[in-house]
Amino acid sequence: MLNVCKPMQYPLATDRDLYATPVAIGDLQGCAPSFFELLEQLPQDAPLRLVGDLVNRGPASLETLRTIISMGDRVRTVLGNHDIHLLAVAAGVRKSGKSDTLNDILGAPDSVELITWLRHQPLAIREDDYLIVHAGVLPQWTAEQVTKLAREVEAELQGPNWKAFLAGIFGNAADRWRDNLTGIERHRVIINALTRLRYCTADGVMDLKTKEGLDNAPAGVMPWFEVPDRRTSDVTVVCGHWSTLGLVMRPNLIALDTGCVWGGKLTAVQMAEQPELRKVVQIDCPQCQDPLA
Repeated sequence: MLNVCKPMQYPLATDRDLYATPVAIGDLQGCAPSFFELLEQLPQDAPLRLVGDLVNRGPASLETLRTIISMGDRVRTVLGNHDIHLLAVAAGVRKSGKSDTLNDILGAPDSVELITWLRHQPLAIREDDYLIVHAGVLPQWTAEQVTKLAREVEAELQGPNWKAFLAGIFGNAADRWRDNLTGIERHRVIINALTRLRYCTADGVMDLKTKEGLDNAPAGVMPWFEVPDRRTSDVTVVCGHWSTLGLVMRPNLIALDTGCVWGGKLTAVQMAEQPELRKVVQIDCPQCQDPLA
């Protein structure tokens, strides 16, 4: 059973005090109504940081994407695996899946502009002592290395050959990092880590198939953020992607995917400098997809 809503054990923000500090928000996945409801609980000028998966599987991907773009510099986002999937479908190098809800974007009169905006978004954001990615980071990477490797992929997505690039990036075989990797093999590993990682071995070999929560972890792997001596432990990683994990806040981790599209919650967390001051805002979400389908 998908565990999308764990009991809250965190300070809830109740007095609209999230003004100057950026607020991180979990996976939207095209759930525009829930996004709007959450925004009503935040000050109008609160800077927003989104962890990706802006679109897909929810009922209003087009409205979600247009809203984010209209908010201008107030919003910074990274790309998630569903966002990259949309780019590949728009490029004609991947087919839509049966649970996709991307047709409203693909058929919109401003589709080209929307896709252009999306492919110019980063895969990693370093902001003060925070590192924002969609899924996770490999244990052997430093925060500086993560942003550098992300820029390599971003340059390809933003370049003239972005469609051909997207045609070659998918697959589970690219599951481990080596410093001597080059070309598309190098970029596959970077993308898989930043947008799909949940579990890996102690030396960073990714398990890209398991989606279950911590109670069902396969033998020999662990959550990427629990690998001993992880080299990004000196920053706070903000991520989403893992709805069966639920909300997790530690001094060096904020995991935000609480399963909005599955009927869980949409979560926002104040990115305060001190962990004990990271206030939480959550709203209940209607179920848009069946997690057991």
